[in-house]
Amino acid sequence: MTNSLSRYISIICFLMVLVICITALCKMDGAFVVAEIIDEIGDGSIEYHSSAKACVVLDSGSGRIFYQRNSDTRLALASTTKIVTAITAIENCSDLDTKFKVDDRAIGIYGTSIYLQRGEELSTRELLYGLMLRSGNDAATAIAYHVGGSVEKFCEMMNATAKKAGAINSNFCNPHGLDDPNHYTTAMDLAKITAYALENPTFSEIVKTKSTKIAGVDNERYLVNKNKLLNNLKGCIGVKTGFTDDAGRCLVSACERDNFKVVCVVLNCGPMFEESADMLEAVYNKYQNVEVLEPYHYVRSIPVENGEENSAELYSKKGFSYPLSSQEYEKISVVYDLPESLCAPVDSEKAVGKVKVYYDKHLIFSEEIYTMKGVESKLIKDKLKSILDNWSI
Repeated sequence: MTNSLSRYISIICFLMVLVICITALCKMDGAFVVAEIIDEIGDGSIEYHSSAKACVVLDSGSGRIFYQRNSDTRLALASTTKIVTAITAIENCSDLDTKFKVDDRAIGIYGTSIYLQRGEELSTRELLYGLMLRSGNDAATAIAYHVGGSVEKFCEMMNATAKKAGAINSNFCNPHGLDDPNHYTTAMDLAKITAYALENPTFSEIVKTKSTKIAGVDNERYLVNKNKLLNNLKGCIGVKTGFTDDAGRCLVSACERDNFKVVCVVLNCGPMFEESADMLEAVYNKYQNVEVLEPYHYVRSIPVENGEENSAELYSKKGFSYPLSSQEYEKISVVYDLPESLCAPVDSEKAVGKVKVYYDKHLIFSEEIYTMKGVESKLIKDKLKSILDNWSI
């Protein structure tokens, strides 16, 4: 009797586990669909072989990868660190333009410098230009003390910023990028951080600046951007160079043409300017950023039964753009999933269907379709109900 009961309990437990597993798989169906979509379209492919120890080229908007090599390998990143320093400072400093006395501990930091002097006063914005154009390690340290209160606290803020940007394999323990075994990133993480930072107009304006002047003790400091691509690559909008013994030559570059923004990261790459330019050109030669669905897109009108008006106008809110080759574009289709009609009363901004974008037969985008305005019912019972509802309010 005891053995029979044990077998019965075992069977029940097995069935319960089976049900839980099936339920979990059903809930994960969406995740499987997403994976299938990614596999179906796949990463873009440009014909290139970079000499960089690690690199990645991706679309800033969608994150689509066009080329990568060792993109998840942890490496030193030298002064490309200052991308994180800059966006962290911009997001956490409420006043970029009021001058303040720079902390004495920022004076004489090893490496590249804007040669800050004791007692000197500059604004955060001026220091950001010194940071991103001349790559001043002293500017980075002055920013850290001013915005974070200490270098340690500011580095915590940098790591929080990186995570917010989607970087999951990085750690920053200084604001300038001097070599430290606990200071590292990956090409993929750095590309994600850069794409995130470029959405900020202040950051974007600074990193694309070729030259400027900021305050100095005796004379103004004249700053020239070290990024050569700003002068010889069409559409280049930044971003940052870097070099240390451990990191080698590093470059994060970005280019925008015809509303198509691409980020390129090369770490430990001798011909960093040449290879970055070649890869960016290869992307623009093969792909275009296609606006498949424009924002606030008028869909059509749909019949309304028993309404004061015979139809309701419909639209979708979110647009959808994606980088595609000409061959890929031929496989894109847009499908509207709507009822044949609506029944009054119809609320304004009511979701009544979906617009779906397919690559071949795979769903890659979906957005609600809404009514543009409401339609009142012409039936007496509905009018009375509306009056009573409003009366109770």
